[in-house]
Amino acid sequence: MRRLAVLLFGAAAIVGCAKSEPKAPAAAPPPPPPPLALSSVAGKWSVKSMNEARDTTLVTYELTATADTTGWTIAFSHGRPIPARVAEVAGDSVVVDAGPYESVLRRGLQVTTHAVFRLRDGKLEGTTIAHYRTTKPDSVRRIVAEGTRLQ
Repeated sequence: MRRLAVLLFGAAAIVGCAKSEPKAPAAAPPPPPPPLALSSVAGKWSVKSMNEARDTTLVTYELTATADTTGWTIAFSHGRPIPARVAEVAGDSVVVDAGPYESVLRRGLQVTTHAVFRLRDGKLEGTTIAHYRTTKPDSVRRIVAEGTRLQ
């Protein structure tokens, strides 16, 4: 019995010390997309702003984008162009802030917008967060945006 125990212990020790076969290295993640170049979005865009369900168009505007961070504007059909600021270009996104200006959706209120756009399949897609200056609790609205190039 003692001999059997020694043999079993020895076999377990050999198995435990045996080298395991090397595992294949994990597949490397795909490289990130190249950073967005502002020159690729430069031009005039017709932007349709919709509710989050994308079933209602709230307003359309023209976005003028330049190849650098200056000269960007938003123009609604009834007013003067509103200066927009490129706050950041990171990865595949451009962040654009505008305002305060008089809201088209909520007449009489000032609004500041914060939009994040991505260029996908030749279109600008993104979301806009609108912050309204009001004392009422519903002072923020989330809007989905889709732009098509005009020129």
